[in-house]
Amino acid sequence: MYKAIVFLPLAAAAIAGLLGRWIGDRGAQWITSGAVIVSALLSLVAFSQVALGGGPEIHQQIFTWIVSGPFAVSWALKIDTLTAVMLVVVTGISALVHVYSIGYMARDPSKPRFMAYLSMFTFFMLMLVTADNFLQLYFGWEGVGLASYLLIGFWYTRP
Repeated sequence: MYKAIVFLPLAAAAIAGLLGRWIGDRGAQWITSGAVIVSALLSLVAFSQVALGGGPEIHQQIFTWIVSGPFAVSWALKIDTLTAVMLVVVTGISALVHVYSIGYMARDPSKPRFMAYLSMFTFFMLMLVTADNFLQLYFGWEGVGLASYLLIGFWYTRP
């Protein structure tokens, strides 16, 4: 469940970004918004288990990034009370932004690309929030910067 909270927006971004022409505008909007809404609902479950339920801190390793002698850096999700609160905030606001963007972008010709950027931004925010080490925190921070750059420059066209 905890991996799904983080990786559903990434999967939706990949589907909308790579298959946007085939699934169409509505398909991209439904997939990205649906994935973020499901992620927000799962975040509420995680919040009730970890923060409200007094459950233990969750630590889920995804894979090992770097191994060099005794030095090892893994890519893992760390979910404690503060992280559970931030998961609810990030996914909740992102779900609202996704749903609002369906109407806001009604006349834009590049809806799938925009929705892919939004979902990618959500994924990197979740990477930032659930970071288990500084390398993963840096990855999330840089990803948020990249997604922000893409969203800010979305309407830029050369004359």
